[in-house]
Amino acid sequence: MTTPVDTPVAGTADRIITKALGTTAVLAVTDPEVLPTAGLIMRSELAAIDAACSRFRADSEISRLHEHPGVAVAIGPLLAEALGVALEAAERTGGLVDPTVGAAVRGLGYDRDFAELILDEPAPPAPVVPVPGWWRVRLDTENRTVVLPRGVHLDLGATAKALAADRIAGSVAFATGAGVLVSLGGDASVAGPAPEGDWPIAVGDDHERALSTPDAVVTIGGGGLASSGTTRRTWRRAGRTLHHIVDPRTGDAAHPHWRTVTVAAANCVDANTASTAAIVLGPDAPGWLADRDLPARLVAADGAVTTVAGFPAPTER
Repeated sequence: MTTPVDTPVAGTADRIITKALGTTAVLAVTDPEVLPTAGLIMRSELAAIDAACSRFRADSEISRLHEHPGVAVAIGPLLAEALGVALEAAERTGGLVDPTVGAAVRGLGYDRDFAELILDEPAPPAPVVPVPGWWRVRLDTENRTVVLPRGVHLDLGATAKALAADRIAGSVAFATGAGVLVSLGGDASVAGPAPEGDWPIAVGDDHERALSTPDAVVTIGGGGLASSGTTRRTWRRAGRTLHHIVDPRTGDAAHPHWRTVTVAAANCVDANTASTAAIVLGPDAPGWLADRDLPARLVAADGAVTTVAGFPAPTER
């Protein structure tokens, strides 16, 4: 995971740290005077994305959407944007990152907020089948309506958090003119003028532990940096260890060939899309990332590190 270097456990003059979206949210700015405004923007955006996209809230817009399968349902602008981003990610990755994994994720046991999950149950997960497929979702962006076929359940977890990071960073930079870094669960987005030397980012399997013992440190002056992994959010069913990244081709948890994949891209959504796709691709991920000129750091299950497309090698960190 990725997180701003030297982030303390509470707010300071130039940053805010809070809990949101089931993870840790960090906002850092180059001008301490704009921090109150930046904090208001962050809290507003986080509340809005949670109300629109959380599959753990019965009253969220996406949960209500599932109550009307097979018919066109009017949706709000934020859910329309988030769903559009998810469908675009699916198309760009050839379905490796697919928002129709909702039923598969629940079938594996991730059916509530992770903090409430029973981490070791004797009952096996549900039988796995390939996911329905993103192309079955009919999103009308002009009229802002969507049709979900029966049996299709959405999970925007692969892109919605990254979208929130991009939206917050862009909004704060626009409103204040300051440089800003936003990290949501380690998925980082940068906007506005960067500080001298750019923003240092700690990289590790666990974005919180990386603060004190980073596996690597890189700097970015713009865009996004995101990590996906198979070790942090795990649970057991019938003796089998599972994680939250689903391979849409099988409907099962992706084979943990990579422990963690970190990708730098033009924005956090693109970085998170690529890091998730890399986990699903397994051994084919380095070539896929290199073909797309996406700097990445891939850590195998045995700890071996592979870097591609200019990402600093371990000896350069």
